[in-house]
Amino acid sequence: MADKNDRREFLTRTVLGTAGAAAALSLEERILLAALQEGAPQGAQAPADDRPMPYGQIGKLKISRMIIGGNLIGGWAHSRDLLYVSRLFKAYNTDEKVFETLALCESHGINTVQLDPACINVFHRYLTERGGKMQALVCIHPDADAGKVKNQIEDLLSKGATFLYTHGEATDRQTMAGRLDILAKTIELIKQAGVPAGIGSHSLETPMQCEAQNVGADFYVKTFHHDQYWSATTPENRQEWCWYLPQGQQAGTYRDNMWCLDWKKTSEFFKNVKKPWFAFKVLAAGAIHPRMGFPFALRNGADFVIVGMFDFQVAEDVAMFKDAYYKVGNQREREWYA
Repeated sequence: MADKNDRREFLTRTVLGTAGAAAALSLEERILLAALQEGAPQGAQAPADDRPMPYGQIGKLKISRMIIGGNLIGGWAHSRDLLYVSRLFKAYNTDEKVFETLALCESHGINTVQLDPACINVFHRYLTERGGKMQALVCIHPDADAGKVKNQIEDLLSKGATFLYTHGEATDRQTMAGRLDILAKTIELIKQAGVPAGIGSHSLETPMQCEAQNVGADFYVKTFHHDQYWSATTPENRQEWCWYLPQGQQAGTYRDNMWCLDWKKTSEFFKNVKKPWFAFKVLAAGAIHPRMGFPFALRNGADFVIVGMFDFQVAEDVAMFKDAYYKVGNQREREWYA
């Protein structure tokens, strides 16, 4: 208890010291400060408003259209050249804090988390030790060895995964190598396990080729964001597969700073894909404000939005997502496919 109190006092001083005064705090900082001063778990907060969280349907699964991403849990910050941020994420998001954050998301209507397999054990503890009801969209690594893929699937499903998709980088690398047969086999094995199966990617080439070759995905998990933020790669320096090429030091080139190279082309492609699209990196790893990123993704065709959040961001982000969803409604060119 003393450790928790010391931690709370330190964070309170930090928040106030950074802003200079409580009146100057942002809404996120005020939410955090209130929770610290009250000493109450974030999960005890009431929903920000009474508008219902919108849901989609894939097979028998009812899925909140806003999904909490797992990168902040795993410490994958994509913080450009700030080298300490990933460690900071992991130091803040202790197992207990992860439990509180997931419970808070559930109280706001978010019923699904997107996870890397590295985070499945803490998620399993949330289900078994805390009685959590959260669903999990978990990525797996496609492999030429079907036995390895089957083992991944069995292990993840036994620990609470609800439905599966292929890991973005690993999938793109198979596309680069011309091994769509491996992707098709992975999708087949996931379906044999009785759960929906998706294809993940950073590159638009992957879903384009998967659709052309009829790989059989039930849904796609594809990055999507605009390029109107200062650290975006300049247009003349954008290279396909840049995420997997050697990174240079020249200003304006790719350096863990951009995940959707051509949002217009991506949006146009998905207009003709009659399958659910889960858009992730919609805020470009924190570079785009949710009030811009959420409506942009929904208006341009995303059926679901995956967004990483700290506990003190959940209430505000949910309210902004609902604002975006209810304003966009059916006023978009692409139909809703879930």
